[in-house]
Amino acid sequence: MIEVVITGIGLVSALGTSLEESWQSLIAGKSGIKWHQPFPELAPLPLGLIGEKPSNLQSLTKVVVDAALKDALLVPPLNDCAVVVGSSRSYQGVWERLAREIYAGETAKEEKLADWLDTLPHMNAIATARQVGATGAIISPMAACATGIWAIAQAAILIQTGQYQRAIAGATEAPITPLTLSGFQQMGALAKTGAYPFDVNREGLVLGEGGAVFVLEAKELAKQRQAKIYGEILGFGLTNDAYHSNQLEPEGKSAIAAIQQCLKRSQLKYVDIDYIHAHGTATQLNDQIESQVIQKLFPAKVAISSTKGSTGHTLGASGALGVAFSLLALEQKIIPPCVGLQKTEFDLNIVNTAQHSQIQRVLCFSFGFGGQNAVIALGKSS
Repeated sequence: MIEVVITGIGLVSALGTSLEESWQSLIAGKSGIKWHQPFPELAPLPLGLIGEKPSNLQSLTKVVVDAALKDALLVPPLNDCAVVVGSSRSYQGVWERLAREIYAGETAKEEKLADWLDTLPHMNAIATARQVGATGAIISPMAACATGIWAIAQAAILIQTGQYQRAIAGATEAPITPLTLSGFQQMGALAKTGAYPFDVNREGLVLGEGGAVFVLEAKELAKQRQAKIYGEILGFGLTNDAYHSNQLEPEGKSAIAAIQQCLKRSQLKYVDIDYIHAHGTATQLNDQIESQVIQKLFPAKVAISSTKGSTGHTLGASGALGVAFSLLALEQKIIPPCVGLQKTEFDLNIVNTAQHSQIQRVLCFSFGFGGQNAVIALGKSS
């Protein structure tokens, strides 16, 4: 099978407006979570905003795609290239604003609806294809918090099967909207003071915005053009619980199946994994079940951290951010810390401060609402 490598990364998060800025803040143990009140009708909340007000999805995507191409030393148009860019909320913020303006009588419906086609859920991927001049296949996944890894896995399949030699893949999210905030609050899932993954006093998730997009290439193509290679996609696992709309299956059976599927495809064993970038949402249920799964399968020594205490939970983009941070961890031999953790509830080897380590193989987890599970294995390219 054709080997797939990553040659470019574009990332923006509450930690910084570039990959390097976000990474340096992360390994320094900083958090981009601050108190904000973006909507006067809602009380202030801890949020992971990139700026002082909620981001625009289209602008956010353009920035990370441009950064990924620049990092990979590629110049558009990239004709024979696939695009797999997803988002769990897509243009929801635009639609909410549009509805408010129309029903408040601020603007005529005809005027506001003129560009409605540009805000359909799949248009973010189409806009990316136009941006890079890609005339290959377009996929626009929406798989809750598993969207980012799902997108990267789908792009890898297109290359592994010889359909394309190059793909732009990842996820972006601008989820800070009144409906999203109110919905998570109604569920009792939002934290009141901050994000504390795996902590005995964890309160819930903190919403964040951001995105990460990657240039994936067949290894042979990357070597031909002497591209910098961050790492190789060794394998992935994609499953779903078929259990409940927002609760995880209590024993983590499908999460375990996704991990096993990933390791089998990667030709790896549990003992081969040096670091797990955990989903680690800081909700009671997710952290408990994820911890049980890790304890059941992996040796006690495997290093673990979640970066959501730094970036907030970026929903569909969270797995993409996790992959980016995992690749830098491999490259720089630094395991990022689990920011926000003070006292763990679980018997796991959780990294509290950035740790130098000769890691070779990494797993990145995403376990999304609706029981959508995505696991990806990354390693240094030989």
